[in-house]
Formats: sequence, C-alpha cells, structure tokens
Amino acid sequence: MPAPDLPALTLPNAPSWRHWLSQNTTTSKGVWLTIANKNITVPTSLTYLEALDEALCYGWIDSRGRKRDDTTHTYRFTPRATKGMWSKRNIGFVERLIAEGRMQPAGLATIEAAKADGRWDAAYSGPASAELPKYFLDAVEKDVQAKATWERLNRGNRYAVYMRLVGLRTEKGRERATRGFVEILGRGEGLVPQKGLKTYEGTRKGAKRKVGGDGEVVEGKVVEDEQVDAAEKPNDSEVARTTRSGRQAPSYTGQG
Repeated sequence: MPAPDLPALTLPNAPSWRHWLSQNTTTSKGVWLTIANKNITVPTSLTYLEALDEALCYGWIDSRGRKRDDTTHTYRFTPRATKGMWSKRNIGFVERLIAEGRMQPAGLATIEAAKADGRWDAAYSGPASAELPKYFLDAVEKDVQAKATWERLNRGNRYAVYMRLVGLRTEKGRERATRGFVEILGRGEGLVPQKGLKTYEGTRKGAKRKVGGDGEVVEGKVVEDEQVDAAEKPNDSEVARTTRSGRQAPSYTGQG
C-alpha cells in the first residue's frame, strides 16, 4: 500500500485522470495513483501508459510503484521537479503527444525549460540501451581490481552507475564521481544488492546522494525519485522485488 507522504487516488479511467490533472496540476504536490493490471476494469481501467501520457501532458512524472492488490498497482505521480532529468523514452512520448495536439501549457513549459538549460539534450537511456561513458570505462580498465568487479556486475548494478554519472555536467564532477566509483569497485562492491557481491556502505545505509550545481557528488543516492523519469515498466508488473531480508530492491526484469 502507498506510503503516507501523498494521498491515494483511484479514478475510473484515463479521461477522469486527465480531468483531475486539469483541476489540480498547479495545487497538488502529487498522488499515489491506482493503476489497473491487464484486462482489469474495476476499480479502474486506467493503465500505466495511459496515466503516464496524461501526466506528461500536464508536466507531471511518475516515479516509484508497487503492488496494491491482486488486480492493481499504485504509482507515485508528482509535478516534475524544476531540475528534473528527462529520459529519452519520455522525450519520444511527449514528441508524439505534441503531434497529437494533447500537450497542455504546463507540460510544454517543462519541455522549454529542459531545452533551455541542457537537460533535454542530456536525456538518459533506459537499462537496455544505456551506455557507460568512455572516460569511466577507461578509468575502470586501468584498475585491475575495479575491472574484475565491473565484469561481475549485473545489468542492475551497471545501470545504477550509469544513472549516477548521466546527470553530471562538469568535468570536475565527472572526475570526482569516476574516482569514487573506481574505489568502490576496487573494494569488490556494487551499488545495489547482488548475490555474491558486497554492497557499497552508502547504499546499505540508505544515505541520500545528490548532484550539486557544480557537479559535486555527495554520498548516498545521486538522483531523487522526483528528479528522474521512472524506467520503463509494464502496467501489470511490480517494479520492485522483496529480498529475503524483507527490503525493497530495484527490479530490472522485463524492462527495455
């Protein structure tokens, strides 16, 4: 069930979600929206992709999602953060929505802002197509221990590194982040849990991580949920898996 940070919202269909956004997009901080699994119509027929389309039209974006019950999931939808990063996938979506004449002024404003400050051109790829920058791979190649760990990493761990590098805009920030990740790999650690691999202490402690205006990396998690587009996820699948210890870990199955 949703965390209590935002109210839960169940609407019957896509048109009702669009109407709700038209009335609340400038006043609401966000909602946990009920999404139907495949072939479900009660209590809602709203699918994930329908919900995302309408959200993008009004400058909103999804982030976390989880199972609600046997027939529905719930996703966290919020207004896009001022410096929120864009995914290449969602850029493709809004280009289609513009062509269809569906984009609203609030959504168009987020696009213009992203184009103006460079976030549009710096859009990131999904897990299946993400490519690590050459400067990072060259640094890993020079460190025997780091290279050995890198070759063991699964796609989830590699994508975690990618997402922590993609938002860095200065040479200083990229160099500092690369040094830090090479050190982590050199200790035989990954950023997210992986069988047979130690997990980086900053990840295990749940520390926050952010990228400052000058590209400085601070310990913890690089990008907040509200600052990135969620990765591709089917409307009838969970986006997180529960480990044996009971914690929620990212699921990268079925994506791409």
